[in-house]
Amino acid sequence: MKILYAIQGTGNGHLSRARDIIPILQQKAEVDILVSGIQADVNLPFPIKYRFKGLSFIFGKKGGIDLISTYRKSNLKLLYKEIKSLPVENYDLVINDFEPVSAWACKMKNKPCFGLSHQAAVINKKSPKPKSLDPLGKAILDNYAPVDYALGFHFESYDRNIFTPVIRSQIRMASPQTKEYYTVYLPAYSDDRIIKVLGELKEIQWEVFTKHSKKEYRHKNIFIRPIDNEKFVESLLNCTGILCGAGFETPAEALYLKKKLLAIPMKGQYEQQCNAAALKALGVPIIKSLKKKHLETLRNWTQENQSIPVDYPNNTEEIINKIIKMQQGTDKILKVKLGDGIHSVKKLKKLSLGTIINQLAD
Repeated sequence: MKILYAIQGTGNGHLSRARDIIPILQQKAEVDILVSGIQADVNLPFPIKYRFKGLSFIFGKKGGIDLISTYRKSNLKLLYKEIKSLPVENYDLVINDFEPVSAWACKMKNKPCFGLSHQAAVINKKSPKPKSLDPLGKAILDNYAPVDYALGFHFESYDRNIFTPVIRSQIRMASPQTKEYYTVYLPAYSDDRIIKVLGELKEIQWEVFTKHSKKEYRHKNIFIRPIDNEKFVESLLNCTGILCGAGFETPAEALYLKKKLLAIPMKGQYEQQCNAAALKALGVPIIKSLKKKHLETLRNWTQENQSIPVDYPNNTEEIINKIIKMQQGTDKILKVKLGDGIHSVKKLKKLSLGTIINQLAD
């Protein structure tokens, strides 16, 4: 079997998760890796066959997506060329972690595409959603990387095909401690904004990981550090608590490590607003922005105990086996039982592939 594993390269969570998924895939098949996007700070210790610019959202410095930079750095003509050039037809199985080039290449060439991502869980109707509607954000999430069938990861198993997070072995096998500092990862805020606000809490030591500086430096009680996977993991393991955006991997690892957690969802980012709703339901404090008016909430958080029990078993191989089983079923079956009837191959053409695979997954 030959597998194409396509990974979104905007942000670090997708690549961090891939570090544990890829070795399992390699035990079962020949694997080619595709990464698209230009906003990741984490490298993969595996050869990458396809590197594409793809379609990335650019982080700003005021708490949200920089739409102007996103537009300027987008190249739809190149994106179409990348989609058209990708030979997805040469693979037995395409696994997609919210990656647009392979998703649209599969759609263009009528190739089944299997999603394995956090986003697949976020768009599920049973997953928590924010109170305020965001039709545009939802539409982007639904259509950015369309797949025929998807398994998703979330903070809880809200539905049958939603699984708890992949906690990388680097975290699972570690021996965490509790030292007197807080780890901060807020890539959508400038260093100046972070220093201005957190500097008001002079009694707290903050270790800030940033995308906006290439050098380490200290400003009173704040230690600014460039993103580095090993240093970030070390900081995460030994901190008292974590102040971060409402992404997925970092909050999930914080919960797994039983660290105190406070999240600030990015403005105009529907996925993070959904994550914030899910985290709030678990008991995690959420603030809307990093401003001085939220200092009291931040101070209270640092002074209070926080205990949020979660159960995140290591079931990654079980999930991979499920996807492979579904793919093998679609290859072999000529007649598929749907409901109480048998549909001929001719009639199957009128059915969505997602519906068929849903039945195979049961």
